[in-house]
Amino acid sequence: MRLRAIGVVVGMLGLSVVGGGVRAGQEVGTATKPTTGLTTVVIQVSDPSGARIPGAQVRVAPVPEKAPEKMQTDDKGELRMELKAGGYGVYVTSQGFTVVLTHMDVKGTGETEVFPVKLDVGHSGGPMMVEMARVKDALVISVYPFKEEFTVKAAELKGMARKTVTVHNAHSNADETYEGVEVEELLHKYGAPLGKELHGSALAYYVVATGSDGYKAVLSLGEVDTSFHPGDVIVADTMNGKPLDAKNGPYKLVVTEDKRPARSVRNLVGLQLRTAQ
Repeated sequence: MRLRAIGVVVGMLGLSVVGGGVRAGQEVGTATKPTTGLTTVVIQVSDPSGARIPGAQVRVAPVPEKAPEKMQTDDKGELRMELKAGGYGVYVTSQGFTVVLTHMDVKGTGETEVFPVKLDVGHSGGPMMVEMARVKDALVISVYPFKEEFTVKAAELKGMARKTVTVHNAHSNADETYEGVEVEELLHKYGAPLGKELHGSALAYYVVATGSDGYKAVLSLGEVDTSFHPGDVIVADTMNGKPLDAKNGPYKLVVTEDKRPARSVRNLVGLQLRTAQ
């Protein structure tokens, strides 16, 4: 369903990554591979002395379609993956070291590209946040710590994997059928730890949904993960087969398992992924 990451069509209109660390990939001369549209990239993580750091956690956004099962460096301090040419945000953490956020350009020449990252000694940690703000008929998604901005227009949202849910509206005493995109799909697309990655410290993450009037509702990250929770949480853009009206839309957060619809946020303008740690 996700990888994604996270058959999903997303319109990406901008990429702007701000952060410290190394800013350019470094090519090494290896045999040219057959043209596949993907380039082998080796992320090498080291400490201030140059010694490699095994077990460092690595996040890349946009998430690769063929991401390794474990996004962490091996015993040589390296993580290999296949990426399309383009720009990526790279977020690296390891116990006892400060977080590094940097930008990586994959040139896509067909040769293996090496991207070195150096971690400084210090406290590790920091939340990952996904913010969505409405701009006319579009969702602008910016991802922290990557500082990226992606714009997904309403028509492009229609092209993503769709989910239909039915909930009972206690106020009108009627069933309502909504269609939209799962929040899980959107968050995982831009780096949220879901599925096999949702364990340990990641279980401290929670999602804050905000409406245009400032109304907020909170869900744990586990509640939006279908491998954890039976309910559905979607960003809906239609109700009963019609686009949402001005009172509810253009986007509405719909939560199916709640006995009361208090967390179904109308006029949804933002989703933020935070951590309780």
